[in-house]
Amino acid sequence: MAERPVPVPVERLGFAMPPVFATAGETRAHRKAGLAEGLRLLGRLGYEDGVAGQVSVRDPEFEDCYWVNPFGRAFGALTPDDLLLVDGEGRVLRGERRVNQLAFAVHAAVHRERPQVVAVVRTQGPYGRALACLGELLAPLTEEACAFYEDHALLDEYAGAEDPARIGRALGPYKALVLRNRGLLTVGDSVEAALWWFLAAERAAQVQLIARAAGKPVPIDHRSAVATRARFGSDLAAWVSYQPLREAPGGVASTS
Repeated sequence: MAERPVPVPVERLGFAMPPVFATAGETRAHRKAGLAEGLRLLGRLGYEDGVAGQVSVRDPEFEDCYWVNPFGRAFGALTPDDLLLVDGEGRVLRGERRVNQLAFAVHAAVHRERPQVVAVVRTQGPYGRALACLGELLAPLTEEACAFYEDHALLDEYAGAEDPARIGRALGPYKALVLRNRGLLTVGDSVEAALWWFLAAERAAQVQLIARAAGKPVPIDHRSAVATRARFGSDLAAWVSYQPLREAPGGVASTS
């Protein structure tokens, strides 16, 4: 009879954790690479609309400066060398292109309100925009949606780009914001986490709209939703969930 297999020690399973770097330069290079990869992913998934859409990442050394995608460039081919370094007033410090000033003003307001946030995602998805047109929060209808339970906000009035500070305040301490009639905004302690929250919120909105169209959705109860959020709602969980997207064939780790 064959000998019963024994569990493999956890330390040998090769499970990755968010990297920690010794210098600001190494951290900067990692954040820029992650930003460029994330933009390519958003482009591949169709989450851009003309010149709309922006992702920003705080510089690790100059914390009032941010790396962003350039105005008018398609997400799909961006590399770290294409990114712009912009100060809190939207002035380009490094780079050869313009920044989308209206979009960046919202990002700057969020970064000012939430100095611990590393990345902000604000781009276009059909289901998040549809939910925003209804002026609704994400309901705890699925395990995945529970990650946002009592951890996102609704700005229940149309807020254009002319009042970015109001958007920054409306986010509060949460990971996501539904901007009525506009769509979704997400944040994270890494660019990977912020991107995952955007993708997860977009999918949760899709399920919610489909369920409503089919009948009367049955939400998960408060206690279970809170417990599920505790398990799946951290930025670490988001970072882990994002990693398979990088490894997919033709994924974002290359520009091909």
